[in-house]
Amino acid sequence: NAISDIYAMGGEPHLALNLLCVTEGMEEGGIREILRGGYDKAYEAGVIISGGHTISGSEPLYGLAVTGFAKPEMIRKNAAAKAGDVLILTKPLGVGIITTGAKANMVEQPVMDRIYAQMATLNKTARDIMVQHDVHSCTDVTGFGLLGHSFEMAQGSDCTIHIQTENVPYHKEALELASMGLLPAGAYRNREYAQASVAVRGRISLAMQDILYDPQTSGGLLFAIPAEEAEICLAQLKQAVPNAAIIGYVTEKEDSYIILE
Repeated sequence: NAISDIYAMGGEPHLALNLLCVTEGMEEGGIREILRGGYDKAYEAGVIISGGHTISGSEPLYGLAVTGFAKPEMIRKNAAAKAGDVLILTKPLGVGIITTGAKANMVEQPVMDRIYAQMATLNKTARDIMVQHDVHSCTDVTGFGLLGHSFEMAQGSDCTIHIQTENVPYHKEALELASMGLLPAGAYRNREYAQASVAVRGRISLAMQDILYDPQTSGGLLFAIPAEEAEICLAQLKQAVPNAAIIGYVTEKEDSYIILE
């Protein structure tokens, strides 16, 4: 998520520190594999792991503290969307719901393999394409879900974001699980956080709304781009990021920060 934050700002990550918490009963082989996994993704991102810090605790934790660089004119903020922009999302939603369903043994292994592959995919390619265009605002979609991060962008930009729900990419298995009420706790927190600023127009199912509030692990980028550049940018993305889609648009501030259509 630290690497993804840098990509979302249009930067390039270069240096990282390992942050590791091990439990008393952890085997050395497992610890090595955790560190190897972090190293592999850092290497793919062009990041040098230059050290780190290890502690012991009641549960295993692992992460990276990452330093990235960007030219000032290349930095994208999450609060600079403009009326007339189009919104592009680069990864499908539903990861949190599906991993919750997996804890209840309700998700088949091929689906989980697909989810693992998505979570392990860096936002590097999406970032590299994004910076070739006049993108006004960008964020990565992670723990606050699509609507939580969209709300932050809309509020910070003092505009209204319209989400065209029929265009939002998501894993179809998540819709079925959401219909059964299998939701992560974070989805409820995200709804509590953002729903006062979300207006629903039309008949949008509760399960679909739950997907929009679903917290994502290693979610995609969401960026606001001028309408005249959107199709060209999307065509470039589709070649390497096949699930990328135009999911909405930005207008001047209306009665709500977010409108679901």
